[in-house]
Order: sequence, then C-alpha cells, then structure tokens
Amino acid sequence: MALYIHVLAGLSTPEVHTASSREMIAGCYDKSQNLLFSRPVFLPRYYHFRGEFHQRRGMKIATLQFAPRLGDVEGNIRRANDLLKRGKDGLSIESMRPEILVLPELAFSGYNFPSLEAIKPYLESQSTGPTAKWAQETAKRLRCKICVGYPEIEKATSSSSPENGNSNPLSSDDKYYNSLLVVDEYGTILHNYRKRFLYYTDETWASEGDAERSFYTFNFDGISQQQNKIQTTFGICMDINPYKFEAPFTDWEFANRVIDSKSPLVILSMAWLTLLGHEELAALRDKPDMDTFQYWIRRFWPLLEKKMEHDGDVDGTSGLTKKVIIVFANRAGEEPGAEGKDPARYAGSSAVVAVTQKPRSSAEGGAPEFDVKILCWDIMGAAEEGLCFADTKADPKLVFGLVPRSDSDSD
Repeated sequence: MALYIHVLAGLSTPEVHTASSREMIAGCYDKSQNLLFSRPVFLPRYYHFRGEFHQRRGMKIATLQFAPRLGDVEGNIRRANDLLKRGKDGLSIESMRPEILVLPELAFSGYNFPSLEAIKPYLESQSTGPTAKWAQETAKRLRCKICVGYPEIEKATSSSSPENGNSNPLSSDDKYYNSLLVVDEYGTILHNYRKRFLYYTDETWASEGDAERSFYTFNFDGISQQQNKIQTTFGICMDINPYKFEAPFTDWEFANRVIDSKSPLVILSMAWLTLLGHEELAALRDKPDMDTFQYWIRRFWPLLEKKMEHDGDVDGTSGLTKKVIIVFANRAGEEPGAEGKDPARYAGSSAVVAVTQKPRSSAEGGAPEFDVKILCWDIMGAAEEGLCFADTKADPKLVFGLVPRSDSDSD
C-alpha cells in the first residue's frame, strides 16, 4: 500500500488516504516516469509566493455547476439563472466580472437519454434554439463569453430548420451532435464545437464531430495588440478519454492535441459520471470527488512531461515559465436510468487549474528539464451547485507538485 495526502481548501487538517497500486495508476501515479503527485499545499489568503504567481494580467473564468433535470429545459434555465443571481461568497456574478462563463455538457436538456427517440424533443438548431437564446441574452447582460453544451440538430439542406428542434419530423439526412456553443459578449455566435469521442450514451443518438473544430482563437480586450489572441482547445467530457476506451491509455489523444496546437487555454464542458452511490455523494456535499479530479489531471500527462511551445500565456506574459489553463466544467446531481438501469450520478468537482513548467537551472540524474506544478484556483464539491470562479492573477488555493516514487510504494 502507499499513502497520499490531499488538503481541501478551507480545511485546517489534511485527510490521509491509502491507495492501492491500481487506484494510483488511475489517479496520481505514473509508472513510466516513476513519479507520484505530492500532497497539495493549501494556501491561506494571506500567503504569497514572492510574486511567483503574480502576473501582469489575469483572466477571470467562471463555471456554473448545477444539477439539471432530464428533459426540463425551462426549469433548468430558471435554475441556472437563479444560481447566477446568487453569485459566490457574497459577490454577485456582475461584480465578479468573468471573461468566460462555461456550463456543463447538455446543460439544459439533461444528459442521460437512452435513445434518439427520447432526446428528439430537445434537439436544437445551432442559432435558434433555447440554449442559443439564453447564451446570447446572458452574454450581453454579463458582458462575457459563454460556452454551453446542447443537443444539436443539423437539418438536411432540403429541410427547414425548426426553432427548437422539436417542431418538424426528423429526416434520415439530418445529423445530430453533442455540441458546445460559444458566444461572445455581444451575443454573436463565435464557434460550435461537436464532441469527437462519444460515450456509450452519446452513441445511441449522436454522430462524431470533427477534431479540427476543437480549436478556436479568442480575442480579449485589455491585452497588448500582440498578445490578445488566445488559441483555445475545446473538448466535451469523453474527449479526454481513450477513443471508445479501445485506444491505448497512453495515446493521450486530447492532451497531445493541446500540446500540438500550442493552446494555453483548454475549455471542457462535462457530464462526468461517478461510481459513488447516492449516500456517498451526499456525504461529500461541498467536498470534491478527488478520485475523479486526479483522473482528469492524469489524462493531461503530456502537459507534465512534454515541453510547452506556445508563445504567450492567457495573462499576456511570454517568459520562460509556461502554463496551460484547464477549465473543468462538470455537472452535479443524478438522473433516472433507462428501464432496468441504475440512475446516472455525476461527479461535480468542477475546477479551474493550470499546469505550469519552469525551466530547471540544471537537470541531474535524468530528471525532467523543467519543474512542474499544478495550480488550482477553485474546485467545487461533488454534490454542490453554484459558481466555480478563478482570477488567474490571484494566488491559487491549491498547488500540486511531483515527487519521485519511492520503492516502498511498489506494492
């Protein structure tokens, strides 16, 4: 057995867990590199890193984690609006002034539809459905970019496009996608990403998207003219897993796309499931599912071992230290399963993190040529609803490092 420790933000003492070798491979242990994630370090508000994490400009990022009810589009929109109105830690969403707001996968329709026939009433066209309408109105009100998941119908050219995707009969030539709509602060549709790697549930109704749609270059105000274009990689949930769970675990398809595209920003809209039972999720409440969080980080291993080559970070800096910010926008709650199936329960634990690389002055004994840290500005509880918020100019709440795996951890 091996020990690993994590400290949750807001707790005064760490929680110590034992983990088998199998759990550590799935979570925080990499055999090929002989490395373990060390324990995270909790940073109180008064702690400073002598300027190490203070950058010239930060980016303000928010995710809305909530528990949509299957098929209740109007009710889910009302719930999202209520949670946005509530804000976080006494601050309104308007005063937080996020530059990007990210919602979960299939945010307003719900996720766990067993068939095309079941999801058919909730299919939407890209520009005229209830999700697009909400995103455009909310983006203009908050003056921020919005990314929100929805079930898309692309009507055949011979068919007229329905307003909500549920008024016209489906044609055999129509296409259906699990999609992510991206809207700017003026309500203009910037991009429409379609999920590339489908989960079992998606395969009952959706087509695979094009990997080339993963990339988009954002423009942000307030950064110098040379550094206001941010290459961004989009993904939806299963995209970070091996293709169909059949490709080798270490192919790292999505993470390698991030490296190859030189993207300093990654946005993931998710409906990530958990194996935890109802009582276990209720017991966690506002604490994250750390097994899920560690697995997400594990799926970005190339960012920890390959040299980042992008020119500038999202804060406008372009020095020797590089970082990639990753937004995990998951949902919470549970949905009924198909007849004879268990309910679908979701892991919550939305987070905004960054993987940083700082060159070493000298590398000894085959050690990596750069130091790697994983910064975490905010992380939600597994069963929590509300806003996850990060100002990347501020000190992170959690910092993870890497330490060599000892011989005593081999069992």
